[in-house]
Amino acid sequence: MKSYLFCALCIGLLPAVLSAKAAEVNPNAEKSADDPTKVTTKFGITWSDNYDMDDSNVAFSGSLAFDQVKKINVRINSDASEWRIGGSWLFPVGIFNFNFGKNQYPDNSSQTNYSIGTFIPLSAFGIEPAGFQIFPMAGYSYNDGDHMECNVDKHKSCSQPGFDGTPSPENGFESTNISGSSGYLGVFVLKPLTTHLRLLSFLGGSYGSENDAGDNYKGYFGGVGLGYNITEHNSVKVMTYIQDNNTYLNDPDKRILLAWQYQL
Repeated sequence: MKSYLFCALCIGLLPAVLSAKAAEVNPNAEKSADDPTKVTTKFGITWSDNYDMDDSNVAFSGSLAFDQVKKINVRINSDASEWRIGGSWLFPVGIFNFNFGKNQYPDNSSQTNYSIGTFIPLSAFGIEPAGFQIFPMAGYSYNDGDHMECNVDKHKSCSQPGFDGTPSPENGFESTNISGSSGYLGVFVLKPLTTHLRLLSFLGGSYGSENDAGDNYKGYFGGVGLGYNITEHNSVKVMTYIQDNNTYLNDPDKRILLAWQYQL
């Protein structure tokens, strides 16, 4: 399977989005603060760290809604090593997102990303088992970045079993350019537990083009947490999640996350 098939699938979902009845979708004002199809003006702060508590990251985000269907989204971390800017367009069912930005990984690998994606709530089709709001998601991205790889010809120690040094030139690592495309499929699930408290979870996988070694890009991501409304406009979220891929990460990145946001 090639990565362009994911793009075709993502685009193929759009007819269902465009043809659904608007009456089947909840208005933005009635949606949860964590509903990925909600179009509203908001801003927030997110803190995350790995399980060893030695790689903390603080990010600031915001969205500006032009009306009930269109908004722009911006996100940047405290040292500007990671950022993202894009937009969203809400259709009668589901939402279409496009973004471009930069990601930084724990081993100093970096990635510039251009992506499109969509969320489609199954509740719009009358599917909401036991109150679980299920959002299938799909997308396609083009990535261009750098990955630190061990050069065994210059520094054999970095290839030894149990090596735990930093991925730096001093330890035999060199920056290698990596580019390619990939697609992802997954699901986001939201379950109201009380009027103010809700369960959040997501799971997905990605597959992409071949690298220089002939291996296809493969990855997965998943997480679980809770969201809570403090007031009508203020909400908080706590989550734990994991992500991994065979291109930019040497080991799975396991993190905890705390977030606050204010919605108009």
